[in-house]
Amino acid sequence: MRWENLTENPAEIPTGRVTDAALFGADSVITRTFDTPEFAGVTFHEIRARSIVNRVPGASRMPFEWTVNPYRGCTHACVYCFARKTHSYLDLDTGLGFDSQIVVKVNAPDLLRRHLASRRWRGEHIAMGTNVDCYQRAEGRYRLMPGIIEALRDYANPFSILTKGTLILRDLDLLRQAAEVTDVGVSVSVGFVDRELWRTVEPGTPAPERRLDVVRALGEAGIECGVLMAPVIPFLGDHPGQLRETVRAVAAAGATSVTPLVLHLRPGAREWFMSWLGQHHPHLVRRYERLYAEGAYAPKWYQRRITRQVHELAEEFGIGPSCAQAPRRLRARQEPEPAPAATQLTLL
Repeated sequence: MRWENLTENPAEIPTGRVTDAALFGADSVITRTFDTPEFAGVTFHEIRARSIVNRVPGASRMPFEWTVNPYRGCTHACVYCFARKTHSYLDLDTGLGFDSQIVVKVNAPDLLRRHLASRRWRGEHIAMGTNVDCYQRAEGRYRLMPGIIEALRDYANPFSILTKGTLILRDLDLLRQAAEVTDVGVSVSVGFVDRELWRTVEPGTPAPERRLDVVRALGEAGIECGVLMAPVIPFLGDHPGQLRETVRAVAAAGATSVTPLVLHLRPGAREWFMSWLGQHHPHLVRRYERLYAEGAYAPKWYQRRITRQVHELAEEFGIGPSCAQAPRRLRARQEPEPAPAATQLTLL
């Protein structure tokens, strides 16, 4: 396993060159397994990262510039997950390895607090859950997000969270506290409500209706929550009746917006998804090869059709499409009370 050469942008490092920018060293890795049913077959690699706030590449389509990802790999095991490629940077398998070899940055809260305190940091928006889910099952054991949210709250730093996990409700009080001093955005990912499709393509996630319960609970607590309707899966989850049922359920949950996103298949995810498709829906393989012949994204005409259908349904059910993200309003930074000294995470 390659730890030493793991950097924020591995592609930028010439082949054979050893860099001083490694995010952590091999001597800082502790590997654990847990004898509990929810973690059967899962291996955790606890590391002490050297940095936690990552800049999004300029060519990215993402509407934000900075991210925090306390985990690598994800037990949600979504067969389409675009982040699978990141496991190859560690010489880990992007298929089952991505689902079961989880890297845990155990010092993430302390690193973030130090970063936010830096005079060079300008209080920009930080997005979480954009690579792998920060509320995947591992978070129930490692509890990294409370410390992360506390740091963002203490420095009144705007942030957003995207998740499929119901565990976010554990941190509801912290989210409310943060929302009192800065801009907090929460979105839940629900691409479909078809339970049969869910069981096969998102086997490690809470059921779609449980995720919509999260939307409802957040709204009742005064935290507006939108739904990223992602992914809309061609030929499996894009039938007009399926789209209607999903948008109807999203509206009933009280979501403030619904934003459709058609499945995209980047390298790493593409191979794993197409292998799954060949096993479960072999009659669709040729159709996918044609639809994605030009690259990772479905043709514009297909994306526009799905977007139009979802937006029309959203209007029918009384919710509007998510608007383009406006510039975040930064409140005056408040100096927090001195934080207690951080302690090394230990597991009993």
